[in-house]
Amino acid sequence: MLPDPTPHATLEPISQPETVAVLGVPLALTDYDRVLTWIEEMVARRERGYVCVANVHTVMACSEDPDLRAAVLGSSLNLPDGQPLVWAMNALGHELGDRVYGPDLMLRACARAASTGQRFYLYGGHDQGALVELALNLRRRYPGVQIVGGYSPPHRELEDDERARVVEEINGSGADLVWVGIGVPKQEKWMAKMRSSIEAPVLVGVGAAFDFHAGRVSQAPNWMQAAGLEWAYRLGRDPRRLWRRYMRYNPRFVGSFARQLAEHRRELRAG
Repeated sequence: MLPDPTPHATLEPISQPETVAVLGVPLALTDYDRVLTWIEEMVARRERGYVCVANVHTVMACSEDPDLRAAVLGSSLNLPDGQPLVWAMNALGHELGDRVYGPDLMLRACARAASTGQRFYLYGGHDQGALVELALNLRRRYPGVQIVGGYSPPHRELEDDERARVVEEINGSGADLVWVGIGVPKQEKWMAKMRSSIEAPVLVGVGAAFDFHAGRVSQAPNWMQAAGLEWAYRLGRDPRRLWRRYMRYNPRFVGSFARQLAEHRRELRAG
């Protein structure tokens, strides 16, 4: 079990990583270990926050969807999940070694939780069967990890009574962290809307991680991930659903960031 939190008045504020804005979205200059430590501190103190794991799609969709933008700007941390975002942050003068990839963050958190006793709730997945597979796979891979509940919501907006039952179940589970896997932009909006009602200290939106770890969807090879080509792999696997997203947002991101970078360099020369 986690230790009882120290009385709040004696604690230093939890350290927040510096951020760099990419097309108006503040992205954390951080890594896996620092994020996991941040989560542990939030849980120990029972402070509430939520984490968005951002890729190019998230950043570009924020410019078109005011509710998504508000949810992202209201989060505790926005993590650079996509390799192109890491390249963009470094082009702006930073030295970020690697992205913080949502599916890997989830696995690393499970590895730690197997020894710390953090309790996890799973909200999302393709259906309840996939959610059961996910929980079984995580328990097999990380013996001792505590999955204290899960729910795969219908593919529609929940009614008020359904939402109330979900909140009651999550709060009754004693979860420390809720993993949310319902995709962008739904998961970001859900976390922002539900944050005040859920007692678990931390909510983390990890999108397709649920389907990856349940064995329902394959992940891109490591070399494609490192080359920033994960989108091409996913497009090839599910072109009907994803072609509009990638063909629309990827070229727009390149053009928009080129303008931001040019302005940044002009400011450096002028300053």
